[in-house]
Amino acid sequence: MFTDKTITEFMDELASNAPVPGGGGAAALLGAVGVSLGDMVGELTTGKKKYADVEEDIQRLMKEAKEIKDEFLRLIDADAEAFAPLARAYGIPKDEPGRDEIMEEALKNGAAVPMDIMRTCGRALDIIEEFAEKGSRLAVSDAGCAAASCKAAMQAASLNVFINTKSMKDRQHAEALNAEADQLLAKYTLLADKIFDSVAGKLR
Repeated sequence: MFTDKTITEFMDELASNAPVPGGGGAAALLGAVGVSLGDMVGELTTGKKKYADVEEDIQRLMKEAKEIKDEFLRLIDADAEAFAPLARAYGIPKDEPGRDEIMEEALKNGAAVPMDIMRTCGRALDIIEEFAEKGSRLAVSDAGCAAASCKAAMQAASLNVFINTKSMKDRQHAEALNAEADQLLAKYTLLADKIFDSVAGKLR
């Protein structure tokens, strides 16, 4: 499992010619970094008398952040598992019977994980917005970093959706995924920018 590796080991494999980890796994890692930074804002806020009025909210956000972080880590390995059959499918001779069906199934599975990464980025950005609003002013820069990380994760994951949907023969399924990805991008890149700009405005 890639999540059991050290940072150095993961980065070395990411930089190698090995097929996995790739862009999807990197996107999930970015998301995990982002939501963990949000959780850190909570850790620096909880228990402080100055923020007693939002203590219950902060506790709720921290619980959700930990769940989202675990989901991102699961998706790092899920992306690698989904890509392996796709890599094998590309190696099947084009005239071999059943290749199209195998390829289509692999493309759908290959798009499903980055789609889940995008959805999870949306969940992360929703709570990061609250962390930025309610968390300790001493950690507000970390909330801005969290938003920037999850925005990058969202955008990176979308490219891993689109590279798979582009080759699908089932255009109805492909366009449904494209439409959802576009909606998530439109909503959450805007939210990430709003959080980032708000944080930057407080720091300058």
